[in-house]
Amino acid sequence: MKKKYRINEIKLDLRESEDKLIEKIAKKARIKTSDISDYELVRKSIDARKKSAIKFVYTIDFTCKKSLKLDLAPDRTYVWPEENLSKDKRIVVVGFGPAGIFAGLLLAQMGYKPLIIERGTDVDQRTVDVENFWAGGDFKAESNVQFGEGGAGAFSDGKLTTGISDPRIQKVLKELVNFGAPEEILYKHKPHIGTDLLKGVVKNIRNEIINLGGQVLFSTKLVDIKLDEANKVRSILVEKNGTREEMEVDHLILALGHSARDTFKMLYERKLSMEQKQFSMGVRIEHQQELINKAQYGNSSLAEILGPAEYKLSTKTQAGRGVYSFCMCPGGRVILSSSAPGQVLTNGMSYHARDEKFANAGILVDVRKEDFPSDHPLAGCDLQETYEKKAFDLMGGYKIPQTTIADFKGSDLEKCLPDFVGQALLEALPVFGKRISGFDNPQTILKGPETRSSSPVRLLRDENFESSIKNIYPAGEGAGYAGGIMSAAVDGLRVAEKLIARTDK
Repeated sequence: MKKKYRINEIKLDLRESEDKLIEKIAKKARIKTSDISDYELVRKSIDARKKSAIKFVYTIDFTCKKSLKLDLAPDRTYVWPEENLSKDKRIVVVGFGPAGIFAGLLLAQMGYKPLIIERGTDVDQRTVDVENFWAGGDFKAESNVQFGEGGAGAFSDGKLTTGISDPRIQKVLKELVNFGAPEEILYKHKPHIGTDLLKGVVKNIRNEIINLGGQVLFSTKLVDIKLDEANKVRSILVEKNGTREEMEVDHLILALGHSARDTFKMLYERKLSMEQKQFSMGVRIEHQQELINKAQYGNSSLAEILGPAEYKLSTKTQAGRGVYSFCMCPGGRVILSSSAPGQVLTNGMSYHARDEKFANAGILVDVRKEDFPSDHPLAGCDLQETYEKKAFDLMGGYKIPQTTIADFKGSDLEKCLPDFVGQALLEALPVFGKRISGFDNPQTILKGPETRSSSPVRLLRDENFESSIKNIYPAGEGAGYAGGIMSAAVDGLRVAEKLIARTDK
C-alpha cells in the first residue's frame, strides 16, 4: 500500500523551475523519481538570511511506492462534526465577516439553513459607498470599511497569516480556493488574497449558503434581544430601513466584529457577561516599497521574482511596553477607516498584485487594562473613541492626520494618541531602523491613529462556547477570540461545530 510522507527543507535557487522539485525530493529521500506517485506543496517560504544566496524553501507531502524511514504526512482531512442538533432549530448568525461567513457556510453545508443578518450592505454596494467616502463624499454609518459583507477584512489585504495552529485552517483555505481565491494560498508561507479578489470570494460563499437553503439579509441590524424566564434567548429585534421587526430564534451566533460598540452596549445592558481585553494603538508608517525590497532582499530588483518584500518587527521599551508591526501591507495604501460619525482612524490595504509604490504597516503599542479610563467592561471602547473623535476634531473632518518622524513630537497626530503610545513609538522606531536600513529616516511618513488592532472587549463563553445567556454563542474577533481573517474564520467553524454537536434537552 502506498504511503504519504512529509519532507522538509527542499530548496530551489531563485531561477530554478519547480519542475525540479520531484528530483530534489527523490534525492533527499534516496529513491528514484519513478517511486514517487504524486506530491503536494504544503508550504513555500523564502530564506533570505544570506542576501547573496536567497532560496525558496518547501515542505512537501508525497506518495511513494516504497516504505521509507521518513515521517508520515499528517492527515489534513477536515473532520465534520457529529450531528446532534435538530434541523428544525432556527439558527441566526449576526455578522457576515470571516467568523459569520464560515459559521454560516458550515451550518448550510450540513443542512441547517441558517439565517444570517448583516448590519451593513452587500460588498458591491459597500465598495461604492466606501470609495465615494474616500473621494470626499458622505460617510455611511452602516456601510463603511468596518461594516458590511466581508467584515473589516474585506478592506485590508486579505491576509491569511495567523499565529494559531488548528486543523481547521486547511478547511478555511480549501473553501476560499473553492470559491475563487488563488490556489497559492494553500501553501504560501504568508498567504494573502488581496482586497480586490476577496470581494468576489465572499460573494461566491454567500451565494453557496443561499443555494444550500440559507438566507442572508443585508442592512439588517440587531438592536435588542429578548429572553425567557430561564435566561434563554427567545427572539431578537432587528432594524431594517427604519422599521423594526421581531424574529424568533432558537440559537444565536454573535459574530459581531470589533467595531460594533453599540451592540456591545446593548448586550451589556442585557447582562451578557463580558470583560475588558487588552489591545493596541499606534500609527501607520509608510515607506517606498523599493526601500523595503532592498533592505530585505539586498537587491530591490529581486522583488520581480520574490514579490514585494514584507517585514515583521517587535521590541520592548525600557518601561516594558511592547511595540510591534501589524498588518504589514506591501505595495498598498493607508486608508481612512471610520465606522461612526465624527471619528477618524486608519488601516492598511493592498490588492492582490501588491503593485503600488508604497509599503505600510501599523506600528502599534500595547494598551493594558490599567490604561483604560475605568473598570467598566467597555472602557477600552471608550478609550478608542476618545482618540478617534480627537482626530476628527483636530482635522476638522474626515481627514487622516499625518506627519514625519522628525515632526511627530507635538504634531496633531501625536495628540491623537495617548502619551504613553507616542513615547513608546519614538523609543521603538530607532530600534527598528537598526534592523531595516532607512526605516526611521526622519522624513518617513506617519499616519493615524491606528486604533482597531483587535477588540477591546471579550464576550465570555463556556467550554461549549455558550455565553452567560443561554443559546447565545459569541464568535470571532469582535467577541475577543480571534485576531485576523484566519483565526476569526476558524473560530466561526469551532462555534458552529459545537452548536451542531449539541443535544438539546
